[in-house]
Amino acid sequence: MAPNKTTTSGVRELTIRGLILGGLITLVFTAANVYLGLKVGLTFATAIPAAVISMAILRYFANHSVVENNIVQTVASAAGTLSAIIFVLPGLVMIGWWQGFPYWITAAVCAIGGILGVMYSIPLRRALVTGSDLPYPEGVAAAEVLKVGDTTRGADENRRGLRVIVTGGLVAAGFSLLAELKVIGSSLSGALRIGSGGTMFGASLSLALIGVGHLVGITVGIAMLVGLVISYGILLPIRTAGNLPAGEPLLQSVGAIFSGDVRIIGAGAIAVAALWTLIKIIGPVVRGIRAALVSTRARREGESVALTERDIPINIVAGVIVVLLVPIGLLLWDFANQTAIHGNSTELIAVSVIFVFLVGLLVASVCGYMAGLIGSSNSPISGVGILVVIVAALLIKFTFGSANEDQSLALVAYTLFTAAVVFGVATISNDNLQDLKTGQLVGATPWKQQVALVIGVLFGAAIIPPVLGLMQSAFGFAGAPGAGPDALAAPQAALLSTLATGVLGGSLDWGLLGLGALIGAVIVAIDEVLARTGRLRLPPLAVGMGMYLPMALTLIIPIGALLGRFYDRWAESSGGNVESKKRLGILLATGLIVGESLFGVLFAGIVAASGSESPLAIVGDGFATPAKFLGLIVFVVAVGWLYMRTRAAAAAPVAADDPADRPAD
Repeated sequence: MAPNKTTTSGVRELTIRGLILGGLITLVFTAANVYLGLKVGLTFATAIPAAVISMAILRYFANHSVVENNIVQTVASAAGTLSAIIFVLPGLVMIGWWQGFPYWITAAVCAIGGILGVMYSIPLRRALVTGSDLPYPEGVAAAEVLKVGDTTRGADENRRGLRVIVTGGLVAAGFSLLAELKVIGSSLSGALRIGSGGTMFGASLSLALIGVGHLVGITVGIAMLVGLVISYGILLPIRTAGNLPAGEPLLQSVGAIFSGDVRIIGAGAIAVAALWTLIKIIGPVVRGIRAALVSTRARREGESVALTERDIPINIVAGVIVVLLVPIGLLLWDFANQTAIHGNSTELIAVSVIFVFLVGLLVASVCGYMAGLIGSSNSPISGVGILVVIVAALLIKFTFGSANEDQSLALVAYTLFTAAVVFGVATISNDNLQDLKTGQLVGATPWKQQVALVIGVLFGAAIIPPVLGLMQSAFGFAGAPGAGPDALAAPQAALLSTLATGVLGGSLDWGLLGLGALIGAVIVAIDEVLARTGRLRLPPLAVGMGMYLPMALTLIIPIGALLGRFYDRWAESSGGNVESKKRLGILLATGLIVGESLFGVLFAGIVAASGSESPLAIVGDGFATPAKFLGLIVFVVAVGWLYMRTRAAAAAPVAADDPADRPAD
């Protein structure tokens, strides 16, 4: 399906230059998202910053349009979102099954899962986008950015926004460079005794985490803080009471109990929160699918459909889905071939292909609805992933029967590989409907945007494997064979690997998981009560993430959320263009994430090339203690300066030579 230069009205939309620009932006944001996801288990939405960068560049070309800019952000957004596949695939390295990431296999898993996600979400567009009152917060925000950017006033705002992104990125990268020079410290940590037990504390001095907190908002930030209190203030002291070995460093022994016990409890809370979310939305999802089928039937019977309502025909969608089941089966056969489970591979592959087909459709519907309800950034993809892995592990265990030790390891790897395809469906469908909402609001042609989504998936699938390989060779993953002290946490991959291993190997402590489920149920009940009173919510999945993730990775996020709240309140009270001011705060947060993440990718290349874990260090270990205090001071000063500078930029008058804000040339 070749790109068209113009729509029927002569406006350029799906263009070669737009696809190339989207691909280049993809390289930056996908690499940044892979690094951030492996480090802290979170990714960021790329639609708005991609739209700003696109408009700042395309304005120098003739005949650019708002719908062409929309295609650029669609490509970049799809590829950046696909990077969430890293929540599963590193698990294969962690359990020792893979020693690296084979390029073509990894790219194929990403591409096939992503394209399935696009196809599954197409029938849902009419029901969940144009035919529903779902808010789609990020899709609406991206549309507003595109509309404003298509005016002379918007051109000035885009230049200003690009400067904010670049400034934030340079400061974040500079802070990371100083940390790798060992001139300043990048983290604080310690442990405390509480009676016969103990707990620990930690904080990563990461400007990217400040940006993450700003983006997720105060509600999620508070919920994560509640999760921290539950794990570190209640569960950890109880679980360690009388269980701390004599002569072992307190931080080490407390950390081991957190990893082995408390994180499983957190996983139970996340699973219940995800299940509750599914229960709440299954009715609307079924109604949405039914409405989409009715709409398709009406068009097939000759009903006139406007240009802005034309999707890729449903027969092509269905054909692509069926055809993709063939390479999925081949990938699974290749994965199981010459392993301890090869003798039972026919039954496993048949069950797995059916599992991907049916669960993929359900996951696409659920994730698309959740994205419309609460936004892609806040959508509980991790929770959905937990349920997918547990169900897949139980199904595969039932199909295979009893297994020896070698077969159990192979089954764990096979489960993660199967789940990775479904996870690709989940991540893309979580983003697609958000992008299609943006397209609806700016007058885009749906089928062209859907083609752009597929192209974005292919861009992402091409870049993700080498970035994953670079991260693995430079840092390694915590818990994997040969992992060093600076190994990336890859928290979701670690959790999903633990759950699959526990289910298939019979070692999962269902009691701890059940305790977490009980805590999750209580949090769900509290959140429902708060919803009825109209007060601050307590998102159960965010609480579960706060319980599960190490404090060093999450403590800064609520601080970033609080700073974001203060900034937004200033924007609301200062008058003028409030949304434009808030948008600059979002772009600052994005710049912080991108700057630190891209430096992390660059540093990983230096580590891999040099073979040293600290190739840039210019001071010795004797400076470590002063460096920690210096790092804290520099961190606070940098954050304060950036927010003050952004406020000053937001408060400055916007140049506009046309009071009517006519479309920019």
